[in-house]
Amino acid sequence: MNIAVIGYGNRGKCISDILLKLNGDIRLVAINDTNLDSVQKALKERSIEARLYTDVDEMLDKEQLDGVIIGTRCSLHTQMAIKVLKKRIPLVLEKPVSTSMEDLLALKQVYESSGTEVAVPFSLRLSNLGRAAKKIMDSGRLGAIEHVQVNNNVSYGSVYFQGWYRDENETGGLFLQKATHDFDMINYMLGLQPTQLCAMKAKQIFKGNKPANLKCENCEEQYSCPESATLHRLRGEPAHHDMCCFAVDTGNEDSGSAIIEYESGMHASYSQNFYVRKKAGIRTFRFIGYEGTLEFDYFTSQIKVFMHHEDHTETHDIGSSGDDHGGGDVMLCENFIEMMQGGKSKTPLDAGLLSVLMCLKAREASITRTYQEIKW
Repeated sequence: MNIAVIGYGNRGKCISDILLKLNGDIRLVAINDTNLDSVQKALKERSIEARLYTDVDEMLDKEQLDGVIIGTRCSLHTQMAIKVLKKRIPLVLEKPVSTSMEDLLALKQVYESSGTEVAVPFSLRLSNLGRAAKKIMDSGRLGAIEHVQVNNNVSYGSVYFQGWYRDENETGGLFLQKATHDFDMINYMLGLQPTQLCAMKAKQIFKGNKPANLKCENCEEQYSCPESATLHRLRGEPAHHDMCCFAVDTGNEDSGSAIIEYESGMHASYSQNFYVRKKAGIRTFRFIGYEGTLEFDYFTSQIKVFMHHEDHTETHDIGSSGDDHGGGDVMLCENFIEMMQGGKSKTPLDAGLLSVLMCLKAREASITRTYQEIKW
């Protein structure tokens, strides 16, 4: 099986590396990227020989491919996916699958006419934790789920303000970057269609009057600012990027919330925050029925089941399987191999399209202060 990568950045490398380890019959034969020097260095480190292209159309025309991984920056996801879909090659398409309504509708039209299998890396549902939680939910022990509460407090949120993610033209805002996963997880767990939502967002912390394009290393506060990449590196802590997140050119909201109504009449509340740090980070889901409550947190990899009418609480500690997304990346790659052999996607593009539609509606609702119907 011959695969190609469009955008050989962190995710392109990660997914292709796992695929090569999982199956000795898979070969990475071609890569399309704008930074070929970086690609060549990465391939040398991995002892991989692949043909390099700066033109994606040329690559798709010349290569005989069984699968494609798209790991470009977000604003290019739709454009690249449409090119691959027209060739009817199974693909992995990173989320968010689109960043605008125009792109979303174009992608939906081409996808529905192509009949091609697409896997979206929805690691929350694919992870060991997500699959275990779904099994408990489907057991029926909780009764019909009538309320959902989700909180996503991102302890590594500086990544969205200190590097290329700070450009809202690339990200489309942080509903599309984070809530796309969480909305999909809610939809997946419930098995219901969302009908409308309202939302708010705010930018309270990551704003300021520092000059545009300022880097931490050139700032007089590099040894005192809590977000300083210089300071973090001196402490031996992760420093994702170097740009000042209190500069005039820092984009993205730093908190947001949405309330989503579903076809049964029940609703879910969702909130995300990007300036909590350390142990304040959580990604907690609560699904509440009359008989019981299911709670799980991706930071602790722990599931709790609270029964409402008996003195009984269960706790499950779930292993992560060693990858960065709690086993989700390995499950994605195993499924992609099945897809290249004629199987079906476990995280189909239909789910990615709906998730982005909800995120775009949440962004619109937060700007216009209105309720938004979730429909095509």
